[in-house]
Amino acid sequence: MNTYNPNDPEFQGHEYPQRFANVVEGDDGVFALDLERYWHEALDLKYWLAGIVGLGVLLGVLATLLATPLYRASARLEVSQVTTDVTNLDTVQGDNLVSELQYLNTQYELLVSKFMAERVMEAGNLTRDEAFRKAFSLDEDEASLRRTIEEVLLDNVGIEPITQSSLVDVRFSSPDRVVSAEIANLWVQEFAAANYEKRFGANIEARDFLQSQIAELRERLAQSEQELVEYANANEILVLNAGGEAGSESAGQTLVGTDLQALNAALADAVADRISAQAAVVGGNFPSSDPRNELLSSLSKAEAELAVLRANFGPEYPEVQEKQAEVNSLRSAISGGGRDLLRSARIREAELRDQVGEVKRRFLGQQGQGIRYGILKREVDTNREIYDALLQRFKELEASGAGQNNIQIIDLAEAPLNPYAPSLVQNLLIALVVSLVLAAGLVYLKVTLSQTLQDPEDVRRRLGLALLGAIPRNAEGAIIERITERSSEINEAYTTVRTNLNLLTPQGAPKVLMFTSSVPAEGKSISSVGVATSFAQLGKRTLLIDADLRNSKLRDTLAIDHYNQGGLVSLLASQETDIFSQIISLEEFGFDFLPMGQVPPNPVELLAGDKFAQVIEATRGVYDQVLIDGAPMLALADAIEMSRGVDGVIFVIETEKIKLRGIENALGRLMRSGAQVYGAIVTKVSQKNSAYGYGYGYGYGYGYGYGDEDRLEKA
Repeated sequence: MNTYNPNDPEFQGHEYPQRFANVVEGDDGVFALDLERYWHEALDLKYWLAGIVGLGVLLGVLATLLATPLYRASARLEVSQVTTDVTNLDTVQGDNLVSELQYLNTQYELLVSKFMAERVMEAGNLTRDEAFRKAFSLDEDEASLRRTIEEVLLDNVGIEPITQSSLVDVRFSSPDRVVSAEIANLWVQEFAAANYEKRFGANIEARDFLQSQIAELRERLAQSEQELVEYANANEILVLNAGGEAGSESAGQTLVGTDLQALNAALADAVADRISAQAAVVGGNFPSSDPRNELLSSLSKAEAELAVLRANFGPEYPEVQEKQAEVNSLRSAISGGGRDLLRSARIREAELRDQVGEVKRRFLGQQGQGIRYGILKREVDTNREIYDALLQRFKELEASGAGQNNIQIIDLAEAPLNPYAPSLVQNLLIALVVSLVLAAGLVYLKVTLSQTLQDPEDVRRRLGLALLGAIPRNAEGAIIERITERSSEINEAYTTVRTNLNLLTPQGAPKVLMFTSSVPAEGKSISSVGVATSFAQLGKRTLLIDADLRNSKLRDTLAIDHYNQGGLVSLLASQETDIFSQIISLEEFGFDFLPMGQVPPNPVELLAGDKFAQVIEATRGVYDQVLIDGAPMLALADAIEMSRGVDGVIFVIETEKIKLRGIENALGRLMRSGAQVYGAIVTKVSQKNSAYGYGYGYGYGYGYGYGDEDRLEKA
């Protein structure tokens, strides 16, 4: 609500009453006033507010009755923190250790992600699941059905972590109890499977890849071995051993090569034997292993014995002759055996040389075949080595990929027996809250849009003026009659105004007072009559001057016949010089009256001259109280010009008519002219306005008003 701001540049350089300058202070009072105003506005709109609340409750009941029952199934997961796998020999993708809270929050977000919705839709084949489509009334084409199902899944799934634990409940709601349980179970199962694939998926993919590579390499190894065997069979290549370095297999390890090696060794032995036999024949030297060495030993022994016998007995001695015969026999045996052995060695050597030549020819023929055989053999060895390496890696991945999933399904969902929604209590609470909010919004909107004076105390709180009196709304006939009737509420109210005016200064009420207002029809003219009547009833000689030169209301209110003759306008225009000749005595009201006269074409110029001040000074010395019914402020200068010749100004405000901002602007213009504003009179106070707590103790709460609006005073 706007308030008058004395710091506004529009008001700079002027001195105003301190009470008006302090309007913006006292926040506690303003706040209390606002709350009170909202309360009374609510009382004024009580039937509307009751209707809004009643309609809200009714809508809540209807929403409960018309809503489709929803069933919610819940499955429970345990989400454990990932720990290092000590049995993992060489994981393809390592686990990142993060804080438990961060990890759990990540898993919670993944549980309700679009990724999970797509996975559940694919796993459950929901695009073709008639029960699911019927539960959510999905009859769309294939193009848009997938997107719709994803949205339905995400809208109806929810999670609820269990406080101070690693457990989380996954809930799914639908109009079908069985569908709710199936989707909840499918959701947790797919989440656990997705987590396992995430942790060990790289190993699984690697094992699958190695399996395909091993199968392919196994076929290649078998094919290369088959080609090697077929080539060896076709070319009569027989490998006896696999000696030598890997991949260096050649014809040298074949049967022909082995035969050639053996024959060469045998030929060398035969040559050695032949040389030994020949040496024995020529020189009598035999190898140590030759059996003839025994004959030579016997011959040497026999010759030694023969020499002894011959030396002792002579050549003719019989024993000498026998020993001589033995020696000759041994010599003949030794000589004949050496020649036979030499002959045998030569024959054996010749045969071996022939065999070595034959095998050498065969070996030389296999040299070209050995190169091709070696190439095929190296291909077989290479394929076997690669196959063994891949097989070893596959076994390692089998061991590392057998880890345990850190997300476990604790409880699977069961089909609920009763729906969880709609809830009558919940819907009623929501409807009640919403209706109360709407009702509060209506009250706030009314207060905000009105911004008019509601509480008479706003004169003091918001405008910083003294409240001189609150005039109740009349509902008992013509208000002019109520003014003169001493027992009426209207007369009592103006009596209070008179009393407050008498308390304005130590000398009593200021002698010359002007009544003005922001706009016409706020009760300004009636108030001037009421105050004048009250002063007259007090016994004071009172003069009421009609100075609203543009739109006077007193002519009709006081019902004066010769109203257009003479009057204030004639005095201001110097057409009349005798002021008191223009004054009329109104015995019914008890005060004298100076009518306006004819409506002038230039009211401001008449009021700006010295004549108006002269009229005031002339009447000041004759009357105890001079009251002036001035013009409203509007955008005119009439009231400002008149305020310079009076002792003070009384501002009249009608409740619930003019926004406070407009009243503040009018007061600001008046105060900038130097006028002394003593206070304000609030008119047409109804029962609602008096309910703010303002009153004089004589029954403002009985609904008094001005009666028929067509008969109200419009000044």
